[in-house]
Amino acid sequence: MRKSTADIMGKYKKYIMTSCVKKLEPVVIVEGIGATVKDTEGKEYIDCWSGISVVNAGHSNPKIVEAAVKQAKKLVHVCNYVYHTIPPAELAARLAKIVPGGLQKTFFSNSGAEAVECAAKIARKYTRKHELLGLMCSFHGRTLGTLSLTGQASRKHYSMGPYLSGVAFAPPPYCYRCFLGQEYPDCDLQCAKMIEDIINYSTSNCVAAFIAEPILGEGGIIVPPAGYFKEVKRILSKYEILFIDDEVQTGFARTGKMFGIEHFGVDPDIVTMAKGIADGFPLGACTAREDIGDSFEPGDHLSTFGGNPVSCVAAIANIEYIVKERLSQQAAAKGRYLMKRLNEMKEDHKIIGEVRGKGLIIGVELVKEQKKKTPAASEAAKTRDLCREKGVLIGHGGVKGNVLRIQPPLVIDKRQMNKVLETLEESLKKVK
Repeated sequence: MRKSTADIMGKYKKYIMTSCVKKLEPVVIVEGIGATVKDTEGKEYIDCWSGISVVNAGHSNPKIVEAAVKQAKKLVHVCNYVYHTIPPAELAARLAKIVPGGLQKTFFSNSGAEAVECAAKIARKYTRKHELLGLMCSFHGRTLGTLSLTGQASRKHYSMGPYLSGVAFAPPPYCYRCFLGQEYPDCDLQCAKMIEDIINYSTSNCVAAFIAEPILGEGGIIVPPAGYFKEVKRILSKYEILFIDDEVQTGFARTGKMFGIEHFGVDPDIVTMAKGIADGFPLGACTAREDIGDSFEPGDHLSTFGGNPVSCVAAIANIEYIVKERLSQQAAAKGRYLMKRLNEMKEDHKIIGEVRGKGLIIGVELVKEQKKKTPAASEAAKTRDLCREKGVLIGHGGVKGNVLRIQPPLVIDKRQMNKVLETLEESLKKVK
């Protein structure tokens, strides 16, 4: 029996906690394939949001679904941390080969927030230090611990604190809106250099780790300038502080590299992953150096469902597909094409303040005035709505709420990209 849009939306309203989101999109998605999804009314959409940057290999990828179904018929669950099972062992070995920095030991969980929680805990355990450093504009999850590491007041204002003590924040590498009033490259990377001052003046010099996204996703697709992470790593090494690389949104070919940090020429000590790791099957992972990974003691950490056999098999098939189909290279080429066209669009649409990104994680920051860079938040929301009505799903966010987020499945084709560009331009004409 076909379910109606009104019926499902009514059940959401009555039975699902939706007060935690500003607004649910008024569509009911029932199927997806590749870069498209379809709703209950049969309307098809080009998906430029990927379930928040998750289905990198495409919706319902046949190779991945086939592997997961085959595993589900054999074993769904026994708890990876009570019994030895094959899928998590094989996946952990595969991750050790592709994660940057020669990292070796993995803890599996169910989500990105859990992966970050694990990273923070094991960093403190290994170093025997309790403080942590993060970036303003960052986002690391919605648990109390990961919100404590998140540098956005808008994520914390709902009176759920107090949050973890011992967390300090540095200015973000947000060149378009430099917090220090500088311009790159004349700034000499002051946002990075300030981390040393923050260590010396805003902490008790007991810092276990610094955590950062290679590209700040929820903050508005903020791409650090060349040299930023090398300067950061120099400071961290000086003070024997671990570097946690949060690849939850940037991992698995999204940026044009298997992992986002590979663009910046530094090696992390710990990497957190989720979202694109298993193309939609729930899975999180925290991978660390062997000595760090061995620092947990019995009872320190556990996950009942972490390393679920079905999700792990899906992740292995996903990695194989990414490598075989050269999705990193595809994302890089497709991203260059989209950003070139978007920058051309910027010349005709003064509402576009900046286009930025790497691969297929692209942000289009909208402003009321280009010179003053006044955020155009309502215009961004309206643009998203108009695109949806025309059959294109995009995200929108950023710390000012004025950034359009274009993060499609990496399998999106040229025709679909052109349709997205045409739809976006038509929508911008109606809001400027």
